[in-house]
Amino acid sequence: MIQTRKSNDRGHANHGWLDSFHTFSFADYYDPEHTHFRSLRVINEDRVAPKMGFGMHPHRDMEIISYVLDGALRHRDSMGNTAVMRSGDVQRISAGSGITHSEVNDSDSESVHFLQIWIMPDHKNAKPAYAEKSFAKIEAGQLHLVTSKTGRNGSIPINQDADLYLAKLKQGESVTHAFAAGRNGWLQVIDGELEANGKMLVSGDASAVSKEDVLTISAVKPAHFLLFDLN
Repeated sequence: MIQTRKSNDRGHANHGWLDSFHTFSFADYYDPEHTHFRSLRVINEDRVAPKMGFGMHPHRDMEIISYVLDGALRHRDSMGNTAVMRSGDVQRISAGSGITHSEVNDSDSESVHFLQIWIMPDHKNAKPAYAEKSFAKIEAGQLHLVTSKTGRNGSIPINQDADLYLAKLKQGESVTHAFAAGRNGWLQVIDGELEANGKMLVSGDASAVSKEDVLTISAVKPAHFLLFDLN
């Protein structure tokens, strides 16, 4: 079964300095039918104005993944980590027992465009941890493992049995993903146009995938997307 979540149905908040689309309920946006999917709690598509951003604020008991699409995002946290992330960079913060951090656009003139993803951990009060990896030069036509429970195949480890894949497809290319028994998927289109088991999706669209053995994703136009494999 595949259920489509259209881009225009997402929550939307424009604060001037921040233009944000919410796939799931977040802040002042609440939709009882879209509060989460399995352990996936948040997918926010954010655009932040130059030199603006989120000041120091707390988190705990959440796996927070940021994927920068365009621009430069400056990060600072209470663990002592600082970084400027650019297009293709992925950051994971395991908030665990508690951290504070800030995210600010590092540019004087250009907006920064990124996805912020929250995954609920499989246990509470974990030791806070930080990791960062670039996926800027990934090969087209393949699913690239970004996160996993064990950090297998060079992926970033997280405190949840949730595999996150990233892919870019040229027009006409396809990839196939097989789900183990009882597993579920969430497909999030970042850019482009694709077909997933017969369902047409465009930029910002998503699909919840349940009770499907195999998902075949084909690019109708060049496409950039995330695929979550969840327990």
